[in-house]
Amino acid sequence: MNADKNGAVAAFTGLTVRYGKTIAVDGVSLAVQKGEVHALLGRNGSGKTSMIRCLLGQMKACGGSASLFDLDAWNGRVAAMRRLGVVPESPDMPPALTAAEIVTFCSRLYPSWDGKGVTARLERFGVPTKVPFGRLSRGQKNQLALALALAPLPDLLVLDDPTLGLDAVARKEFFEELVGDLADRGTTVFITTHDLQGIEGIASRVGILKAGHLLLDEEMEALKSRFRAVRWTGPALVPSDLASLAALSPLRVRRDTWGAEVVVSAFEESAFARLVHDLSPAQADASPLSLEELFIALCGEEGGTP
Repeated sequence: MNADKNGAVAAFTGLTVRYGKTIAVDGVSLAVQKGEVHALLGRNGSGKTSMIRCLLGQMKACGGSASLFDLDAWNGRVAAMRRLGVVPESPDMPPALTAAEIVTFCSRLYPSWDGKGVTARLERFGVPTKVPFGRLSRGQKNQLALALALAPLPDLLVLDDPTLGLDAVARKEFFEELVGDLADRGTTVFITTHDLQGIEGIASRVGILKAGHLLLDEEMEALKSRFRAVRWTGPALVPSDLASLAALSPLRVRRDTWGAEVVVSAFEESAFARLVHDLSPAQADASPLSLEELFIALCGEEGGTP
């Protein structure tokens, strides 16, 4: 899958990462375009964090490359980081420093700094500014990290599973704050996450990794259009083979006494109409999939290749 790097603020080109004999990322190419919210999804061990580490210049790729603002992420890290905001999976800051002290320290590192914005966000989140970082809850640490990441008014915000381990309220607040910034500034976002429900409403593009391979990388609307759940009712309506479904590219078939459900990856109205005709007098319907359902269809134990 080729990445179109025109206008990209971040890109991976044939990126390969190995740990000993284990290949964590296998020749992945992907581009994050200006102004989009690009979500990278995958199960644990799929290679997401390895890609983020290469993008941030924290590790050198074994093959291919990662770039930020047309700069090599490994060699140009210092210049690129000034235009970047980052929220890691587990924010790590000096445990003895308070939030206020951390904000003061970080404000000196960037040419632009939205001090009023940081103060307002910490107040909205209810993060105590005089409590040492080490005594903050996990949610408060993540909220502080987001406030710091947005303060330099970054051209790109990189979020590595930022809501992992947070409760439902903290996750909601985190995404609401992110949505607010997107509405105000249109910040470009590259995010890895397990919170599929939280990201579904704001992602404009989705990539899915499976065992180090990029299964797909598409606009959210395109995914919603081509992936559907097709259902039949009645035991006599289950075909003995999948020949009549071939045009819809079935991924997963589930049969039961009531009929069958098939997840398809190439839904098209005319092909569906022909399928209904072929199975007449079957009663069939097609419904959209949530992002979570789509992810499970591709990356679950029975998942297939789209």
